[in-house]
Parts: sequence; C-alpha cells; structure tokens
Amino acid sequence: MDKVEKERPLRSPCVGACCPGEHNLCTGCLRNAMEIAEWGVLDNDEKRAVFALIRRREKGEIC
Repeated sequence: MDKVEKERPLRSPCVGACCPGEHNLCTGCLRNAMEIAEWGVLDNDEKRAVFALIRRREKGEIC
C-alpha cells in the first residue's frame, strides 16, 4: 500500500505588524479579524481563498 503524503498547512500571512486599519483590515497582512482568528482551523483550500482575498485587497478590488 502506498503512503499518501499529507499536504503541509499553509503559513500565515502575518508579518507581525498587527494594526487595525481602514475597513477593519490589518495593515500588515490585510486580513479581517475573523480571518485572523480562524486561521488555525482553516484547511489549505480555505487558506488559499483567504490569500486570494488578500491579493484582491492589495489591488484595491475589494475591501
């Protein structure tokens, strides 16, 4: 039987500069409070979705 290697959890986008900014987003990582609080229980697909939101926020597409 083959061993299936489990995917490693994605690292947090936290940069250690936590400060609530405009639209209640952290000025360091651009996550909202719920995204920060739930990070540890999200699976990798859910974390990828948060990263996608961060990229859109960086571009100014969404708040």
